[in-house]
Amino acid sequence: MRVSFLALGAGLVLASMPVASDAQRADSDVLPSSIALQKQGESAQTAGDLGAAVDFYESALAADPRNRSAIIAMAQVARAQGLPGKAIGLYREALLLEPNDIVALTGQGEALADRGAIELAREKLADAKRACKTSCPQIAALEKTIANSDAKRVVAAEAIAPKPVATVGTSNQN
Repeated sequence: MRVSFLALGAGLVLASMPVASDAQRADSDVLPSSIALQKQGESAQTAGDLGAAVDFYESALAADPRNRSAIIAMAQVARAQGLPGKAIGLYREALLLEPNDIVALTGQGEALADRGAIELAREKLADAKRACKTSCPQIAALEKTIANSDAKRVVAAEAIAPKPVATVGTSNQN
């Protein structure tokens, strides 16, 4: 009798264990319902309806949180909406799923540059260059964004730099 309870208990434990956890699934194993919602989000984004696009992307992620493409798409929308901080966080989520994702690395670098974090953007650029095995156009886009941000910082620094005080005809009266 004791053996049957142990066998039953072991069977219940094994039955409750997932065969492949969410963390072990490959990108190609993203649930079809999530991909369908992502496609609807892409259509809305193309049409310029960013609010609807975000709704579809969020639904895609509710259906399958490992849909890295939907996370990246949400980050791109956030950046288009002028929310670089939100975009940085979303790109970080995508990079947790795949640390060498060129689109996420360069996208996060661009969002960092948008926030003025040029040194961090340069680090993402270096990471992207290490991860890129062939020609990656995203790297050139990040380099351009960093260069533009650097140019803006120089102009801003010149605008607030102290100006020498001009003295006009000082006299020493005692």
